[in-house]
Amino acid sequence: MNPAVAGIGAFISPGKSLERTLDRVKLADGLGFDAAYATHIAGRDSLTTLMAYASVSERIRLGTGVVPIFSRTPATMAQTAATIDEYSGGRMVLGIGVSHRVTVENWHGQKIDKPVSQMRDYALALRAIFRGEDPPESERFPTKFKFMGYSARPDLPIYIAALSPNMLRLTGEIADGVMLWLCCPSYIRDTVIPSVREGLERAGRSPEGIDVVAAVPVALTEDPEEARNRFRQDLIPYASLPFYRTMLEASGFGDEIAGFDEGMAAGDVEKAKAALSDRMLDELAGIGEKDAVHAAVRRYRDAGVTSPCIGAVPGTDYDSALEAVAELIA
Repeated sequence: MNPAVAGIGAFISPGKSLERTLDRVKLADGLGFDAAYATHIAGRDSLTTLMAYASVSERIRLGTGVVPIFSRTPATMAQTAATIDEYSGGRMVLGIGVSHRVTVENWHGQKIDKPVSQMRDYALALRAIFRGEDPPESERFPTKFKFMGYSARPDLPIYIAALSPNMLRLTGEIADGVMLWLCCPSYIRDTVIPSVREGLERAGRSPEGIDVVAAVPVALTEDPEEARNRFRQDLIPYASLPFYRTMLEASGFGDEIAGFDEGMAAGDVEKAKAALSDRMLDELAGIGEKDAVHAAVRRYRDAGVTSPCIGAVPGTDYDSALEAVAELIA
């Protein structure tokens, strides 16, 4: 798959300081990164954050990576995304996902019943709204919204977060891109690419019509063991979520998940973290000197990723990592 839009991106989400984050966006923009994606977690709103990113950048694409569909109606999501797109001069990428049951129920009081069907209805409603068409009928996301006195960019890109083969096939059918987190290169090569291709073929679409974005956690460091420990800590919530667990087990990390469960069941978090092996971490991330970081980006590209998107291992020097990866930008 070689879509027209492809490059190296970066996940840049606000930490303690929004001001410091905006400096990082300016750095990535100046270094030639293709895109900056903001995650949507229990902190600042990702879409509002992108408006701030747009105010300090000139050329880099700006996207959500990703915003849960249950956090906004299709009409509200479309209005917000179109506004950011207009302000940024057509640089918006709307990355959406179903999120996880614990988040959807505890944060938004909603329910994930049939994730693939719900995503299909939501994404098709967005597409229709952007095009100025009547949204299709939907029991879960009914809307008759249309812009009045204003036209959104009709082809504003919609990317879908997908892990399972069914969601990946849907993405190939209807989306402009797929967004992947914690997907190791072997899973991307053996499951993601074939499943997306099935969806493309089912819809009669060209393989060049979709962007494959994968997060590549990196740490440019002289102390890789300490960085791995920080990465293990960061993985605790993900190793506890069903969608990620299923994907990691399918990637050959069943022993790691079983060991993690054993440690958590015993109330021993350190034992649980230790079960997340160096083998698993080194497959998912690029940790160490510059050569290790570069090798990780290439590993994902070789697996079929069109847009590897680096992200920081907490507690490491992300600005230096950005500068190192910029050397790979043509």
